[in-house]
Amino acid sequence: MRCLKKFKKAAPRFELGIKDLQSSALPLGHAAGRDSNESFYDLNSKAMHSLLFICNGHGEDVIASEIIKRLLKKNKNIEVLPLVGNGDVFNSIKSKNFRKIGHLKELPSGGFSNQSLKGFLLDLFSGFLIDNLRNFLIVKKKSKQKWKIIAVGDFLPLLFAWSSECDFSFIGTPKSDHTWSSGPGWSFSDFYHKLKGSEWDPWEMFLMTSPRCKNLIVRDKITAKNLNRKNIHAKYLGNPMMDFVNTKNKKISNIISFKRIILLVGSRYPEALKNLDNFLECLQDFNLSKDLVILLPLSMNANLIKIQSYLKKYGYTKQSKVQFLIDEESVWEKNNKYVVIGKGKFNLWASMADVGLSNAGTATEQITGLGIPSLSLPGSGPQFTKSFAKRQSRLLGGSVLVCKNKKILLRRLNMLLKENVYRLDQAKIGKKRMGHSGASKKIVDSINSHLLS
Repeated sequence: MRCLKKFKKAAPRFELGIKDLQSSALPLGHAAGRDSNESFYDLNSKAMHSLLFICNGHGEDVIASEIIKRLLKKNKNIEVLPLVGNGDVFNSIKSKNFRKIGHLKELPSGGFSNQSLKGFLLDLFSGFLIDNLRNFLIVKKKSKQKWKIIAVGDFLPLLFAWSSECDFSFIGTPKSDHTWSSGPGWSFSDFYHKLKGSEWDPWEMFLMTSPRCKNLIVRDKITAKNLNRKNIHAKYLGNPMMDFVNTKNKKISNIISFKRIILLVGSRYPEALKNLDNFLECLQDFNLSKDLVILLPLSMNANLIKIQSYLKKYGYTKQSKVQFLIDEESVWEKNNKYVVIGKGKFNLWASMADVGLSNAGTATEQITGLGIPSLSLPGSGPQFTKSFAKRQSRLLGGSVLVCKNKKILLRRLNMLLKENVYRLDQAKIGKKRMGHSGASKKIVDSINSHLLS
């Protein structure tokens, strides 16, 4: 009961942060077994540290997985507790010193319940609060075992880490002060953030000041600067999202003579299918004097039969004799417009594009960091709504432009593909906002110095 009272008091607002999302999410699974709250480590082990990662979103899972791989090289015992979805990205980590724990479940809202009352209610009836309470109690046990915690995300993992009574590090990935300090700034949220001086909320900033928070890492310089003004010692070490995407692909020579668009429809279904439908409808009225290749990298949970049915709906036919040799699974053609499909090919294909059509989160940020401007066409959600798209555009300095309708999208797409100077100007803004790769190593070094020393 004492744990529950403390939990209640510490959480004036119980919400998940905006995710990005992401473009390459893996399929979600069932809840973990009954033994999920038991550590698989010998408490008498001579290992220097046992670490628990807590993260709440696919983008956060990807960042955590890279950091975990680096820390495992030091033979540390590590567990990860994903708070949103099943955390399948961690299945690729093969080590006797690593394990995924917790009560894991796919949420009906996709993890965006804070963006709509309907999404919140669906998550609530699916057992969201009960599962999070069970996960909270797992974390509380770690203090007795002298674990150290690394929280990746926003309020919820930060609250769990703080409530554990363990020493912890916080990697605050979703929030940036670019979202309210750039652009017109006439919305209620803009005035609210200006009043606070940060996108981070007062209760989050309170948790950040805990003496047990050994290092605080945020996603950009402006956010770190604004927190430092409040005597909160935040650091910017680069953006780890740029560590997971290839900056070059030699196979681009196979399609260099084509104009190239990358189509990012997201990874949450059925929303991704709606996004695909909207983009294909736009592209059927788009004509260039030069041949066009549309790169369509799919998440691993994509249903190929359904994807192909949408291509057929808009008149594309499968080509058995046409190959581009860029590791595609199939090629589709209509009036000299080619669509190439491949599951899990985002990292390979991202750097090949000239322009993106993107209704995604993390993937949009990654192509922006590669210098590829993009256009979005918001749908009904639950992830990629109009408000999410506007926030993303401001976050990335306008290098992703929100289009109100099909006509505007086609006009801007034509301009980006034909006017190289305009495209390069947009690319420079995006690259500056996202920063360079290499942040993961710096973050690991900082964790070693401040949390694990």
